[in-house]
Amino acid sequence: MKKLLGAVALAASVAFAPHAVADTADGKSLIGLPWEKIVETARGGEVNWFLWGGSDNINKYVSEYIGGILKDEYGITLNRVGLSDTVEAVNIVLGEKESGVTDKGSVDMIWINGENFRTMKQGGLAYCGYTDTLPNNKLVNWDNPAIANDFGVPVNGCEVPWSKAQFAFAYDTARTDNPPRSIGELIEWVKANPGQFTYSAPPDFNGSVFVRHVFYHAAGGVENLLGPFDQAKFDAAAAKTWKILNDMEPYLWREGKTYPTSINALEQLFANSEVALYFNYEPAGVGLNIENGTFPPTVKGYGLSDGTIGNTNYTIIPFNSPNKAAALVLQNVLLSGAAQYEKAKPDVWGAKPAIEISRTGDDIRTKFASIKSHPAVAPAEELAKNALPELQASWISAIEKGWLANVGQ
Repeated sequence: MKKLLGAVALAASVAFAPHAVADTADGKSLIGLPWEKIVETARGGEVNWFLWGGSDNINKYVSEYIGGILKDEYGITLNRVGLSDTVEAVNIVLGEKESGVTDKGSVDMIWINGENFRTMKQGGLAYCGYTDTLPNNKLVNWDNPAIANDFGVPVNGCEVPWSKAQFAFAYDTARTDNPPRSIGELIEWVKANPGQFTYSAPPDFNGSVFVRHVFYHAAGGVENLLGPFDQAKFDAAAAKTWKILNDMEPYLWREGKTYPTSINALEQLFANSEVALYFNYEPAGVGLNIENGTFPPTVKGYGLSDGTIGNTNYTIIPFNSPNKAAALVLQNVLLSGAAQYEKAKPDVWGAKPAIEISRTGDDIRTKFASIKSHPAVAPAEELAKNALPELQASWISAIEKGWLANVGQ
């Protein structure tokens, strides 16, 4: 395996003080309970939220804004546990189940992606059936297939949407005149500009989604891959994809002998002018990086003419969380119009809301209408015109494993 750049290790163990208030591990007694009763059960306790920790602005939003609401309004202490990869938290829950820990798990909530959601749902690791109990669930449009299904897996009350995201590229107008505007153009551009491009190694989610874009291109369009996993279709597209990526490799940064392992590492390469193109699942990050001085003001985000992948991300409560009531309170806060607006602000995060703004009050609708995106950020409306769907989780797992075996080795 090639040496991977910028690896981040999770602490071997995380210890927390005993919970002040705990509820039954199966959580059945909470479903349908009056919300006031759930709040009282949660009050004075704590909740351990495991989530990707690679973004300072997201960490600040979670710890200070959300943590502040939980502490001030409910007396709940939020413990934010940063991860380099979501699977680390999933493996903790899986290990606890295999060890018979069914009522005193160490993980109360996870910021989850579709691939890991499938693992948790199929493995009986998720707490399910409670979403109607959340008062702010009324703001969620569960009739939208893009909300009701996570990477093709029906949610069925086992997780709660948090944000929407869509992949976008960026370049520095002072250094690059004509960036590639499609995956086909990008493949040729890389060869014509040796050393000026790289991507983070899957299973990093940004690197993984880049590889999926190439996979869509090799398959002749995502429409040829939709539906349940098809081995014959996979094999045909995979053979073309691995050839494209392996042919591209000598022209990558450091001749493809090493790949960054995270979006943070790629961000730093772009900031240092070591590569000419940057991409992120969160387009608003370009504006934030310009404002904080990481990127020069000449950087500009953009989409692709053949589209970029978009999806919804969620939070999930493990089956053995001893603090389900506090986790429900946390999820309800995250769904609120005020919290969704706060993270949509360009100087906070710029994340697209997972709720229907039309279902909120006049005050929140007015606030959302007043949001002005950073001029360097690719317009959400433009990206949405060419939004590409995610594949079902089984495809993504196969693509990531295939990349490791055929390109990463």
